[in-house]
Amino acid sequence: MPRDVAGRLTIALLLLRLSLGLVMMVWGFDKMLNPSHGAAVLEGFYGLEGVGEQIVRILGVVQGVIVLGFLLGLAKTWTYGAVLLMHAVTTLVSWSAYLEPLDNILFFSAWPMLAGLVTLFLLRSEDRIAQLGERHSGSG
Repeated sequence: MPRDVAGRLTIALLLLRLSLGLVMMVWGFDKMLNPSHGAAVLEGFYGLEGVGEQIVRILGVVQGVIVLGFLLGLAKTWTYGAVLLMHAVTTLVSWSAYLEPLDNILFFSAWPMLAGLVTLFLLRSEDRIAQLGERHSGSG
């Protein structure tokens, strides 16, 4: 790959990682700081009734730790894969929102975000800027 393309690719992947990680981190913070909202989401979209606020907070902390690893480029196969899986599940369980698109326009932003996470996962070995993980060209 020509050097200028490789340089632009690494910058693009960094921007994807930081922007997608920001969204995922905010969702984790929401679970930690507003667990009643997280419990309502788990009930409304996942059918999980009666999930306590303490469990939601713990889920938020776990999500935050995984996303922090993602943002730092640590254990890329695992953290990128976990963030991709989290978002894929969230996107797919929201299927009913896609049946009424004009009433749920914001739900459609999940699809390009999912595509960005797939892109990052597939190109994780090329995502080498601002990371604490392995720096060689392996799969991370």
